[in-house]
Amino acid sequence: MGSIGPFQIIIIALVILVLFGRGRISEMMGDFGKGVKSFRKGLNDDDDKKPEPAPAQRIEGPSHEAKPASQAAADPHPAADKTNSH
Repeated sequence: MGSIGPFQIIIIALVILVLFGRGRISEMMGDFGKGVKSFRKGLNDDDDKKPEPAPAQRIEGPSHEAKPASQAAADPHPAADKTNSH
């Protein structure tokens, strides 16, 4: 009782044909085909246009000259104090 047979499909097709007419159905199917074609083209365009990576930004270091860790530990006055004393 729940399955649709070929006779029911024919009746449904005839009702749709009467309601919309043959011209309107072919027009809707044409529009549907154009939409599918446009969708596929959009997918292919996305694959072709891979985003370019953003240019790397250079990170600037400190404006003063840094000393090696062994010399910095021995110096009681860090380099920042020498530049600010002016």
